[in-house]
Amino acid sequence: MKTDSEMNKSHKSIRTRLTGTVLIPSVALMVMWLGGASFFLFESVYVRAVLGGVRDVSIPAVTALASAEKERQLSMAYLGKPEGGLSELHSRQQQTDRSLTTMQTAANELAKNAPKEIVDRLNRLNGLIAQLPRMRARVDAKEISKPEIYRYYNEMLDAGTDLFETQARVLPDVTVALGGLTSSALFRANDLMSRETALIASALVSGTLTSAEHVELSKLVGVYHTELTTKIPFTRPGVQEGYQQLIESDAWKQLERAEQALINAGAWTSSGRNRTEPPITEAQWTEITTQVGNKLLDLTIQNADEVSAIGLSDADTALINVAIGTVAALIAAIASIVIALRVSRKLVDKALVVRLASLRNEALELAHRKLPNLVNRLRRGDTVKVSTEVPELDYGKDEIGQLASAFNAAQLTAVAAAVKEAQAREGINNVFLGIAHRNQGLVHRQLKILDRMERHEEDPEQLEGLFQLDHLATRARRNAENLIILGGEQPGRRWRNPIRLVDVLRAAISETEHYVRVRLQRVPEAAIIGSAVADTIHLVAELVDNATSFSPPRSQVQVHGSLAAKGVVVEVEDHGLGMSEEDQAAANAMLSDPPEFDAMALKGDSRLGLFVVARLAARLGVNVELRTSPYGGTRAIILIPNEVLASKTGPEDANPGTNPGLSRNPHTPPNGTPFPPQSRTEQTGVDQVTAHQRPAPTDSGARLGADLESFWSEPLSDEDSDGGRPLNLLGGLSFEAVREVPGPEPIADEPGSRPPVETPRYSHTGPIPVYTGNSQPEPPVPDTSRPGGEDSVRPRPALPQRKPQQSLAPQLRAEPAPVPQMTEDLAEQHRSAEEIRNTMSAFQRGTREGRNADSPFES
Repeated sequence: MKTDSEMNKSHKSIRTRLTGTVLIPSVALMVMWLGGASFFLFESVYVRAVLGGVRDVSIPAVTALASAEKERQLSMAYLGKPEGGLSELHSRQQQTDRSLTTMQTAANELAKNAPKEIVDRLNRLNGLIAQLPRMRARVDAKEISKPEIYRYYNEMLDAGTDLFETQARVLPDVTVALGGLTSSALFRANDLMSRETALIASALVSGTLTSAEHVELSKLVGVYHTELTTKIPFTRPGVQEGYQQLIESDAWKQLERAEQALINAGAWTSSGRNRTEPPITEAQWTEITTQVGNKLLDLTIQNADEVSAIGLSDADTALINVAIGTVAALIAAIASIVIALRVSRKLVDKALVVRLASLRNEALELAHRKLPNLVNRLRRGDTVKVSTEVPELDYGKDEIGQLASAFNAAQLTAVAAAVKEAQAREGINNVFLGIAHRNQGLVHRQLKILDRMERHEEDPEQLEGLFQLDHLATRARRNAENLIILGGEQPGRRWRNPIRLVDVLRAAISETEHYVRVRLQRVPEAAIIGSAVADTIHLVAELVDNATSFSPPRSQVQVHGSLAAKGVVVEVEDHGLGMSEEDQAAANAMLSDPPEFDAMALKGDSRLGLFVVARLAARLGVNVELRTSPYGGTRAIILIPNEVLASKTGPEDANPGTNPGLSRNPHTPPNGTPFPPQSRTEQTGVDQVTAHQRPAPTDSGARLGADLESFWSEPLSDEDSDGGRPLNLLGGLSFEAVREVPGPEPIADEPGSRPPVETPRYSHTGPIPVYTGNSQPEPPVPDTSRPGGEDSVRPRPALPQRKPQQSLAPQLRAEPAPVPQMTEDLAEQHRSAEEIRNTMSAFQRGTREGRNADSPFES
């Protein structure tokens, strides 16, 4: 739809309409606030998650690890005692297991959302805890030494301390992180004192303190006192007050005196000659260390709990502040947006959106309907007036008008490209058609020359080579006609009258490379209308050629047909490897909807067989589908519709002079003389005429009538015919296995045109050729069906005379059984030069097959 040009010129630009609005600043302010709020929100949520993990995991872990410290002390004491002490150890182990189970349950929940650093430390701690049952069993059996069990518990408790420190370090709040590190230091000091307690308790039980243990004692006392002295000032005030009460207590003072006495005493033993009494008893040591250790543990838990509570409070405050700020910013942004929308509604909604919607609709109409129709018409070669078919879009000179002008430029570019493409297509198509017509003319001339050479050549070896060239030229003619078909034109060969389906199929088979492997079976009595014969031959030939090319060299390709409600079904089946489901689906899609040449280029496939079949099927209205054969190969199903089939043969169709391929009686030759009854072979299912029962075609019967004198014909080559016509040779030599049905003869649209070549077959089930020895060859008769001049057939000299039984052994000179003779009428008929040539080809092919076949007469 066009907009009034004067009205469009009064519109202001989009930039001017949106200058006074505050929509963009409002949105920008909202985005900036959301960015800052998101940072604080994430930090607050993260701090809450970590501190929640401290409360849920770390504090229960402190209790569980403190129980493990007690278990370490009892385990070392048990290993130092000669006997007893196991029941108390087991009771402590059960208490430790309960505490560790609670800690691990909370830790597994924390690991789901915890950072990688915490997860790694937690996995290390869990791995050491998993070794606890095995170490306990060794302690019970006293299969482990005190230093070894001492090191194991130390590693497990160090892993716990490392986990606490990592939890504190990942906190973004510096105050909370420092408090967490201080709590971890208190736990480490408590663990060092617990190690001292276990070491001295074990020595008092065993009565010996070794030098190594004395050195370890000195280190532990110095380290844990230093740790407490340096870290207590950074703890919470309540913890500092509790620590002050601890160091002023009698238990702390007794512990300090005992530690100093043990350090001063050095290594000692309470047995032997150098016996030395320890400065403190086991009971006294256990009592004072238990009091001091429990107090230090309480201070550690108190400091961790207060620090986590402060962190949670700060995180909650930050969350509240972020929520308040976000709500306030959201309200301000919404108010700004509402005001901006109300201001810009009249300017934008009523003036801008309507025009943009109109431009969109016209652009879609142009892209989806007008341009495709225009391109299709240009491709068909129609004359198109662009200004009328695709008018320009007029939307003024503002931004929308400039956008419409851009659409107009794109539209003109697309149309120009389509015109150039159509011209290029037409030019390339004309070039290829010109090349194809030239090649077709050359092939026709080549076939004429080969035909003339075959008629005058008598050397069998030379004839064989000429027949091979004849077959190659026939295939070259089909390739040239394929190019003409792809170019959109009709090939030169055309027929006026209907042609029998069996003759069409034989003609198609004869134009394939490996025609000798094709077996024609069960062909119904039907005929193709003359205008569709050439395309049908090409279509079937391409499918048969594909079947022979993509199947094993020694396998057969079967071609058979049957009647259907919608026409005639012809099936071409090979025994090859078949096609994948994807390739078969793609091929069937192409056969049902022939693509353009550009689609073939995108596939990168230069094989044109199925492409030609798709074009021919679309032109004829034939349905072609590929399916998987039961033998593993591919079956091509061709449905020839009733529109392509000829109606029932009437008097005109039955006239042998008009169309020999559609005579009323299939056993009647073109001259009207009935053939003897035919026999059927089990292999092919096609009627087969015994050679010595068929008459030699006469000059009048083998050629068309006067109304078809313009038809051009093609002699059968040795390579195409697979043996030539099954005619009597030298009066008595016959080949029953060779059969031939006269093929269709086309209209001579171009010089040198030739009919499709028949495809006779061998059958090794027939009798061995019999030589009667009592007949003489008849002189050749010129073929009067061809026009005079260069194509006229000159009489061929008489064939060499043979003397019967001259080279036979005496035992073989007996008279063979009489062979049925030809009827008197048929014997009087003359054979043309073409028929004599085919007879010689059959003889030569039979002898060569007999030499090459492994077992030619096996059933």
